[in-house]
Formats: sequence, structure tokens, C-alpha cells
Amino acid sequence: MLDFAPETHNQRAKIYQVITDAFGRTQEASLVDKIRNCPNFIPALSLVALENGDVLGHILFSRIFIEASEQIPALALAPLAVTPQRQRQGIGSQLVQVGLSKCRESDYSVVVVVGEPRYYRRFGFQKASQFGLHSSLPIPDEAFMVLELKPSALMNINGNVCYPDYFNEV
Repeated sequence: MLDFAPETHNQRAKIYQVITDAFGRTQEASLVDKIRNCPNFIPALSLVALENGDVLGHILFSRIFIEASEQIPALALAPLAVTPQRQRQGIGSQLVQVGLSKCRESDYSVVVVVGEPRYYRRFGFQKASQFGLHSSLPIPDEAFMVLELKPSALMNINGNVCYPDYFNEV
């Protein structure tokens, strides 16, 4: 039975290892450490999947903004990781669903992600360019996706999603 909860300080080393193992490199795990040390970090939206107290997966949503006619608050989903031995068992999907639910409860309207389109479409993400959004990161259009957590949250908004500089290091 899996449990989903906000991360604790004691789990950080295990989270770092899960992310490193999942991606086969340390950049994404280091990104999480950098986000934790800035004002964009939201402890309640850094979630772990636990089985018998063991961290099997992690997802992080952090504050960013969309620069349009005004600054619009949004969340970046990055990264999502599941320990390799437990991938393709639905843990990542459950983390996304639980995380998006927590984002809605926290009254956020928009989530952006850079990821595999076939994977993220199942949660309702769509190409961000369809909404007139562009990324400050050099990423392929099809991999830059957005989800409206509230209906019409992106109506008539053309703008640039401004990722903090530490995202450029991934």
C-alpha cells in the first residue's frame, strides 16, 4: 500500500538518490536542492510516494510566473521521479494525480511541465503554445506543456513562462 505525503527533512538524502537513479545523473536531484533553498519552494507540494516508510518516488511543484500584460502566478512540475525498480507500476501517475489535487487545494490555477507529451497528456496537459505561452528555456515546443487547474485560467493570455535561472542547469 502506497502513502503519499509532503517530504520530510529526513527523507532528502533518499529523495536525492531516487531522482539520481531515475534520471541516471545528478542534475535533476541538484535542481530539487536548489529549489528547496529559494522562495519558490512550497514544502506542501514536494511530495513523496512511500511504501513501508521507504521513498519510492518524488514530485515537486514550485512557484514560477507567466510574464504577460501582468505577472500571473503558476507552478512548474519538475522533476517527477520513481526509483527504477518500481517504474511502470503506476507510482509516477499516482504522484502526478495526488500532486495536481494538492495544487488545486492550494488554489493555484496553472501548472507547466517540460516532459514527454504522451505521458503528460493523460493528465490533461496540452501544448503550451496553443495558449500563446512560450518558455524562457530552450526546449522543443511539443515538450512544453500546460494544464489549467481552473477553467479558462489561460484565456486571452499570451506570455512567457519565466523559469528561474537554476532550471537552465538541467
